[in-house]
Amino acid sequence: MSRIGRLPIPVPPKVKVAIDGRQVQIEGPKGHLSWELPPDTAVELEGASLTVTRKGESSQAKAMHGLSRALLRNMVDGVAQGFSKKLEIHGVGFKAAVDGKQVQLTLGFSHPIRYPIPDQIKVVVEENTKITIEGPDKRVVGQVAADLRRFYPPEPYKGKGIRYVGERIVRKEGKTVQQ
Repeated sequence: MSRIGRLPIPVPPKVKVAIDGRQVQIEGPKGHLSWELPPDTAVELEGASLTVTRKGESSQAKAMHGLSRALLRNMVDGVAQGFSKKLEIHGVGFKAAVDGKQVQLTLGFSHPIRYPIPDQIKVVVEENTKITIEGPDKRVVGQVAADLRRFYPPEPYKGKGIRYVGERIVRKEGKTVQQ
């Protein structure tokens, strides 16, 4: 039995869980998420906890057992507390702003970059260089952060670019003139 898969998922009192066949819908104060269970897995709501079980003993069923439990735990945590990622922009003249449902980035290119914000995701820009991404879906929050970082990843010579808060950039020494 999967060590992760057999653990029950505690459901906070403010979170509602609805199971309709293979479809699981979870609703809480931070949003609403739904997901379809993979084959060979089942989920049961027992009191204030969710339990994931598997139907078969194939390697596929074993893999999906732990994965399903982890994804359901992330969904419950996401609608209850939410997830967030923080980015910071380094570089002279580099800045960000939220314009309606878009993030506008000025990163030294000939044009500003506009990135559409997905549904249920909230983006906050502070001091023009600090970006906070919040939402109930851990995967979408991480994907938005990765997409924004991909526009100008930190470069190793001057350290300019978009990086995660606390990310350490290994700096390289520039070329030197030999005489």
